[in-house]
Amino acid sequence: MEEHRTLTVDGRTVHYRDEGRHNTPTLVLLHGFLQNLDVWSSYVLSYMNQMRVITIDLPGHGLTDTFCDVHTTDFMADIVKEVLNACGVDQCVMVGHSMGGYVALAFAERYRYTVRGLGLINSHAMADTDEQRQRREEVCQAVQENAASYIVGFVGSLFDESRRAALSHDINDLQSQCLLTTAASIIAAQRGMERRPSRIALLQQLDVPVYFVYGKNDPRIPIELAVTQTLLPRRAEALLLSDVAHMAFLEEREYLKPRLLNFALGCYA
Repeated sequence: MEEHRTLTVDGRTVHYRDEGRHNTPTLVLLHGFLQNLDVWSSYVLSYMNQMRVITIDLPGHGLTDTFCDVHTTDFMADIVKEVLNACGVDQCVMVGHSMGGYVALAFAERYRYTVRGLGLINSHAMADTDEQRQRREEVCQAVQENAASYIVGFVGSLFDESRRAALSHDINDLQSQCLLTTAASIIAAQRGMERRPSRIALLQQLDVPVYFVYGKNDPRIPIELAVTQTLLPRRAEALLLSDVAHMAFLEEREYLKPRLLNFALGCYA
């Protein structure tokens, strides 16, 4: 079963998909910066016979409207909760890539009783440093000057250099998808991520399983930071992938699919 749905929140449209059998465990997949729910299509197709899978266009991405000048991760987490309420879901495993991981962490902090397990793909619980905040402001400036040029260059840099030729189709598809994101939405997301707090304490306090997936060549998350974070939760699994950068779920799609599914199902065991 496949269902494209929309929800109205504060007069604006939120787009999501609700697929699979509704009498099975629920997995929520949250995309990263500039992307939309279509990045998860191959995962949904693989999982929908065993799980109910909900994917969501986060605010300002895909077919979901831009709500305001700053989309904080807390605000995006509240939008995710609105979707789950509309779906009648009160328990789920939530997995987020990059920015989607920041949103998943915010959701787990605000709605801890809803989360059966948490997955972070190329994501982490640290707040931005001053240097990172400055870089986000530079991104906002670049986007105001030429959003398309920024997007094309940014998307290519997310993939490990050794994989770019083999994954050229994925990169081209992702660039086309990301080019649909407006400058206003990009800036709202950047300024929201810039303001997110540290959630290191949350990782230490969570009593549900946490699954980390990192690329050893990720230029945005040093492997030392990645490994350190995997030691914080009470129950954690970690997958560290060689020749992978910031798009682990696409760079190692076929390797990750069954492992992520096993984690999600295990959270309901």
